[in-house]
Amino acid sequence: MNGMTHTLVAVGAGLAALLAGYVLHSVINAKRLRDAKEFASRIEDEARKEGLAQKKEILLQGKHELLEYKRQAEQELKELEKELKGKEKKLEDYSEKLEEKFEKATEKEHDLILMEKDLARKERGLEEKEEQLNKKMDEQERKLQEVSGLTVEEAKNRLMEEVASRTRHEAAKTMRVIEMEARENADRKAKEIIANAIQRYAGDYVGEQTVTAVTLPSDDMKGRIIGREGRNIRALEAATGVDLIIDDTPETVILSAYNPLRRQVAKMALERLIQDGRIHPARIEDIVRKAEEELDVQIREVGQQATFDAGVHGIHPDVMRLLGQLKYRTSFSQNVLQHSLEVSSLCGMMAAELGMDIKKAKRAGLLHDLGKAVDHEVEGPHALIGADIAKKYGESKEIVHAIAAHHEDVSPDSVLAVLTQAADCLSGARPGARKELLQNYVKRLEDLEGIAASFDGVTKAYAIQAGRELRVMVNSDSVDDDTTYLLCKDIAEKIEQSLTYPGQIRVTVIRERRAVGIAK
Repeated sequence: MNGMTHTLVAVGAGLAALLAGYVLHSVINAKRLRDAKEFASRIEDEARKEGLAQKKEILLQGKHELLEYKRQAEQELKELEKELKGKEKKLEDYSEKLEEKFEKATEKEHDLILMEKDLARKERGLEEKEEQLNKKMDEQERKLQEVSGLTVEEAKNRLMEEVASRTRHEAAKTMRVIEMEARENADRKAKEIIANAIQRYAGDYVGEQTVTAVTLPSDDMKGRIIGREGRNIRALEAATGVDLIIDDTPETVILSAYNPLRRQVAKMALERLIQDGRIHPARIEDIVRKAEEELDVQIREVGQQATFDAGVHGIHPDVMRLLGQLKYRTSFSQNVLQHSLEVSSLCGMMAAELGMDIKKAKRAGLLHDLGKAVDHEVEGPHALIGADIAKKYGESKEIVHAIAAHHEDVSPDSVLAVLTQAADCLSGARPGARKELLQNYVKRLEDLEGIAASFDGVTKAYAIQAGRELRVMVNSDSVDDDTTYLLCKDIAEKIEQSLTYPGQIRVTVIRERRAVGIAK
């Protein structure tokens, strides 16, 4: 009994402990739940405050951007208002001018009405006088018939004979006067047309240069251009035919040659070598070859631009290339391409004054010196050479004849031919256009190179140092070392016999044997 009682007490104590633990656990959970709700409430309050702060910041930023957009819009509006005011001012000025013209037109219309009334009044007076004259003539005819005893028909025939005789005499005098006036007017009109064309064309003076400067990045590059024992500079001069002058001028190399085509090739090659940095004889020859190809492309582009500038279209591409070559030809120091453009412009102006076809006149002027692009390769006058080329590429007979006749190699038989001839003279004769001295100088240099090239074994010949030196390259297979000295002496003797020149000319004959191998 006591044991059972103890057991029940123990069970009750356990249940009480269990109940107390449950109650305690519930209290603790309730406290935790309350703390969690408070924490969540604080987080919510903080989030709400932070959201309000961000909202205020976004609103402020939006207001700032809105103000900036408003300021820009106001500035653009002010500019538009300023532009509109300017246009309004122009419209007002234009309106005033139109009103002035309208008033003048109204005045002229009033004057014309008065003149018409005056003419009508004079016409009525003339009709009255004619009627009175007819009456007097009838009366005189009747009196003459009574006095002379002649019939009306007989008197009319005699009067007609006398009037015819007097009329022939007066007509002859009038014809002489008209012929003299026509000649004077034609001469005056021709001078006026030429003068107007010269005044409208404002061409620049032509100053042909024989040197080109190439800028270097530093003076150290001069040594690389010269190369070991001068092999690089010799290779470049041999490949281009241009004399390289390397002196004390800082960061500059001078290319000297009378042929501008050679100078351009040398300049392009040297600039590319400087940019590339690899400078040696084999590389120099490769670069020079590429520069020549690029220059050929540039020549075509120059020809196309010339036809565009002159307003002449439908020209054959080969003719455009020949026009591009004229950029590198001179006539008495005048650039031939620029001269051709001048002649084209002058022809167009004078054709407009004469009421001729302007496009055809410009075309003839542009192509008139086409033969000078190949006159060193083809025998004959450049005018006839150019005419043959124009005919070959489908130009009209009038254009071909104008080209052939502009130096009277054939007799001009059209107004277009005479016009082209006159424009050619105007372009060449204007002050500063041409100089005889440079032409003679270039001719002497060409003769020097021609003399050297006439000898067997010579591959290339270049006149350098303003014609004071002739550099001759020979074929090492056909000319040996001993023959080189004899060849040099023979060239010098032929120059002395054939040319007249100041000072002396140094002849340098170069024989070089080169071996090139490729390692793979």
